[in-house]
Amino acid sequence: MLVMITTFTILLSCCSATVYKVGDSDGWTAKDDTYYNWSEGKEFHVGDSLIFQYDRNFNDVTQVSGALELEFCDSSSPKAVYNTGHDAVTLKEPGYHHFISSNHSQCLSGQRLDVLVVHDPSRPIPPSLPRKILPFGKTYKVGDSKGWNVYDNDFYYKWSEEKQFHVGDNLLFKYDNEVNDVLEISGDLEFKSCDPTSPVAVFRTGHDLVRLTEPGVHYFISSKTGHCEGGLKLRVVVASTPSVSKLSPIDRLIRWLRTLISHHH
Repeated sequence: MLVMITTFTILLSCCSATVYKVGDSDGWTAKDDTYYNWSEGKEFHVGDSLIFQYDRNFNDVTQVSGALELEFCDSSSPKAVYNTGHDAVTLKEPGYHHFISSNHSQCLSGQRLDVLVVHDPSRPIPPSLPRKILPFGKTYKVGDSKGWNVYDNDFYYKWSEEKQFHVGDNLLFKYDNEVNDVLEISGDLEFKSCDPTSPVAVFRTGHDLVRLTEPGVHYFISSKTGHCEGGLKLRVVVASTPSVSKLSPIDRLIRWLRTLISHHH
């Protein structure tokens, strides 16, 4: 059963979990005290989920390890990074869970959240929500064993040429974040000229999982001097998944729930 209000509850045959849209109608954005006030009266349980909705061109969700990182907006050693714009995070363990934006100014302006999660032994833990309501895709480690680094001008062209990418697939960029980064840029001109001035998104953790949420051509470069010119750039063509892409996010969630319920009977 799905009740669509700001918070809705998923009921399976043996157990239940609550799905909270973080910030309600405000979503995940920078506003003083919004998330403290939002979470204050709620009781979160193991198995509940948080939905973060935001513009992925300017934001992300970074889960950090403690109150100190939350207080100082320190995203340098994240536990997890989400960047699809519609992230479902299932609370799997009791205790405090801390979330910030890695955009430092946004975090300082109030875009941070901590929730206390409790575990009731009498309450069965339901299955986790999918992280994003998209088809389950493949995860490609960019560059395979070589990772994201400068090799030669056509290394990443050859790497991507024989692969077929679809909506829902993931690109995993692994690199030394002290000497490198990943920028998603908007077009072929910026790609050819290695222009990092107007990126669509910036990733700097050294272990970035980028979800391919839309069909079309996606471009990635390094902003570090000489790296893109040396071949550290990637172009991928993403095909849609017709049988799933026509469904709204809620329809996909309902389909997922029905699948789970059928497995319980």
